[in-house]
Amino acid sequence: MTLFQILGLYVALLLIINMVLMVRVFRIRQSKRVSLGDGDDPLLHSRIRAHANFSETVPIALFGLFSLAMLGAPVWALHLVGAGTVIGRISHAIGMAGPHSVGKARPFGIVLFLATSLFTALYILGYLLGFWLAG
Repeated sequence: MTLFQILGLYVALLLIINMVLMVRVFRIRQSKRVSLGDGDDPLLHSRIRAHANFSETVPIALFGLFSLAMLGAPVWALHLVGAGTVIGRISHAIGMAGPHSVGKARPFGIVLFLATSLFTALYILGYLLGFWLAG
């Protein structure tokens, strides 16, 4: 696979996860007959927040993944960041599945996402510093 095919793989997986999270919100909205907001329903609130958190964090992760591909990062680096993002976001969503979810899935997802984000940032900065030193 080329770097951009790898990027496309993770974009596709994240699009599917986004759709699943949207459907989970829609189902609760439909069953509770809530059109806007959360209707003070704890389950709907947690589903809305799980989708919102995904929507808030994934775009910047995709910019990082795209940057790695543009810089010609090794295949393993794209898979590390892509898989870490996918697993982290799935874990986080599972951890927010219920209104009072307590467990290790959500914190694991947060830590994995932060770790892949830090790796991406450090890889890009390291590349740029190396480029500047070589220039």
